[in-house]
Amino acid sequence: KARNPAYKLWIDFGALGVRKSSAQITKLYSRDELMGRLIIAVINFPPRQIADFGSKVLVLGVVLDNEAVVLVQPDGDVPLGKRIL
Repeated sequence: KARNPAYKLWIDFGALGVRKSSAQITKLYSRDELMGRLIIAVINFPPRQIADFGSKVLVLGVVLDNEAVVLVQPDGDVPLGKRIL
């Protein structure tokens, strides 16, 4: 079991497919709030084993003073799976 509460995520990267990630974003987001949400994530990092879950994506967020994480998101509709700079 993971030490800190986290969600198991399946993220759609369009033509690149669906990838799995584990993200400690439970303080500010419910599961329902995450469905269909556009996020920014990195897919070319080495996979990590988080408890019993293989994470292949790094979801980007800002850690607040209270340890809550705010997701980094695009400022508008963008195609899934596009490169970030």
